[in-house]
Amino acid sequence: MAHFAARVKTDWDVDPRLLVEYGQTVANRLRELRQESMLKYDSCNFGINVFTEQLRTLDAEKSRLLIKNSISPLPLHKVLTLLDCIDQYQETRLQSHAKLALAKQTVKEISNLRFGPEIGVGKLKADAPVLGPWLDALEMMVCDLQEVRMLPFTPATVHKADARAMQSRLKPRSIDAVITSPPYPNEKDYSRTTRLESVLLGFLSSRADLRRQKQQFIRSNTRSVYKADSDHSWVANIPRIQALADSIEQRRLELRKTSGFERQYAKVVRLYFGGMARHLSDLRTLLRPGAKLAYVVGDQASYFRIMIRTGEILAEVAEQLGYKVLDIELFRTRFSTVTKEQLREEVLLLQWNG
Repeated sequence: MAHFAARVKTDWDVDPRLLVEYGQTVANRLRELRQESMLKYDSCNFGINVFTEQLRTLDAEKSRLLIKNSISPLPLHKVLTLLDCIDQYQETRLQSHAKLALAKQTVKEISNLRFGPEIGVGKLKADAPVLGPWLDALEMMVCDLQEVRMLPFTPATVHKADARAMQSRLKPRSIDAVITSPPYPNEKDYSRTTRLESVLLGFLSSRADLRRQKQQFIRSNTRSVYKADSDHSWVANIPRIQALADSIEQRRLELRKTSGFERQYAKVVRLYFGGMARHLSDLRTLLRPGAKLAYVVGDQASYFRIMIRTGEILAEVAEQLGYKVLDIELFRTRFSTVTKEQLREEVLLLQWNG
């Protein structure tokens, strides 16, 4: 989903007028279906029980991938029907923009999801408008495209790849700058953040799909740890990381915590910093001499309240791989409800001199 969104957002050579016409064509088709089925697609006073037998839904395997109650039956039916209408008109580039607009509004306006900061389920909506919010999102895209067309054209390429293995996708000495915010070592499962739209748009259809997706992630939580993982070997010679992981495991034993997730906490820490070491190592041949890098990272205390100074530790990892640490700048602080402390979010600034 992230690759799809980035690819569409950097596809600036689309005629805004054609996108307007495409949206109107799809909307008219949906209105025809509404008349045929008597479903009021933009009414929130619809008696859902009357039409239960007619409502479209996902198959059982796809449904199991979703956070429970992510989206109510009637809004889901409407979204799936609108997706069908989008697919009927084979303008591939315009389809992508239309689907991204629907994905955005499904999460923001149509679903029951909330972010705070973890993704969860809020108040359940028996019904929600779909066509109107979708057209609003398309109109925003049209305005953006009209503005961009007034500027010099700049090409962009988006790769779908593992950040720990990029050499097959990018040319040696082709990168001047890296600006990114990688995961932090905590219990946030990033696959859940885009789960609903990933399933609706067909990027995830089964548990096997989800496992393949997670296996391309930097390991940062216990839900993405797999038996064959070996990234921990990349930091076996860094005493600070080993001592940190050992202290987390010791605290677990002292507290007599025995759940499957808790038993993985120390392993996650080793895998996280090992994965980041793999990333920084793989990146070296792709960087031009003098390349600058900026990583937005944050301290964490998710594992038995033991502080993880992410920026400091990554700086040590980078130095061992030959990078020059320019600075660790404070970006902001956030209050931890667990430790009652202010946790630092920082920008780790690096330079590669070749």
